[in-house]
Amino acid sequence: MKAGSNRIEAVVTDVVAVNELVKRFHFQRVDGGTLPTFSGGAHIVVEMQDEDRTRLNPYSLMSSPLDTHDYTISVRRDDAGRGGSLFMHNRVEPGQRMVISNPVNLFSLDLRARKHLMIAGGIGITPFLAQTAQLAADGGNFELHYSFRNDKVSTYADLLRERHGKRVHLYRSDYGENLDLERVLSSQPLGTHLYVCGPDGMITWVTDAATQLGWPAGTVHYEHFAAPQPGKPFDVTLAVSGIDIRVGEHESLLEAIEAAGIDPPYLCRGGVCGQCETNVISYDGKFRHNDHWLSEEDRRSGCKVMPCVSRFEGKSLVLER
Repeated sequence: MKAGSNRIEAVVTDVVAVNELVKRFHFQRVDGGTLPTFSGGAHIVVEMQDEDRTRLNPYSLMSSPLDTHDYTISVRRDDAGRGGSLFMHNRVEPGQRMVISNPVNLFSLDLRARKHLMIAGGIGITPFLAQTAQLAADGGNFELHYSFRNDKVSTYADLLRERHGKRVHLYRSDYGENLDLERVLSSQPLGTHLYVCGPDGMITWVTDAATQLGWPAGTVHYEHFAAPQPGKPFDVTLAVSGIDIRVGEHESLLEAIEAAGIDPPYLCRGGVCGQCETNVISYDGKFRHNDHWLSEEDRRSGCKVMPCVSRFEGKSLVLER
């Protein structure tokens, strides 16, 4: 997908405060038509016109794939973030028109699995609402473990328990309830696939434990969109386009390229999909690779960069764009 293509003109039909940190947003097509189909685990990119800046943020679809009359996402407010969540919380209202992308799925269910084991933390629960709805409709075998800080910030815990009963296991850290990860991972039948979504620390904990217990790499799936980190401004030369750009302190390299009128491909904007991978022609300095895509060999060689989340510090950088 490219910025500017596969765009859907949508209207916000409802905004619901789920708890003190999370709001839910409902979108329908402006023309009243059916939205594109999707499968559990898919996300959309929401376009936000914030003064003279366009923000493009990915959010997991939490609505049922069985009903494409509307799309539903949930956004956790991050007061220390880059501003996208604050825009959604403070400036988006019912009736407002916005542009969203077609769904993209980088966290899909492997339907060859005999069982699906899902582990979520915090707002990482959202893709599992769509996935469990899909599996429940198809008679799929699944088990969901969801950890959160306390009842005030639990997101859809009661709804999930109501829908799926004993297949949902809840852990409240303020009650001292903790997931016995080794026991859960060790007790699964052959052919189970593992899915995890949540904070970086949780994903690392779960995937490392799965590796140590001998889970095949192809059965372990995770999703975490990295947010572009701030840093010192830096200059970049785009060799093919023949232009020089400056990347601001709170601007990603991808955003700076787009602001220069270039339309690079992307799917996630979070360092996961690999679509915006860019060849490095030359550089004098060092990269801050913040993605989940490049191999260690690519990082050591300095031949590639993911402009959606990575930064550069140094004298010169020339990219093949």
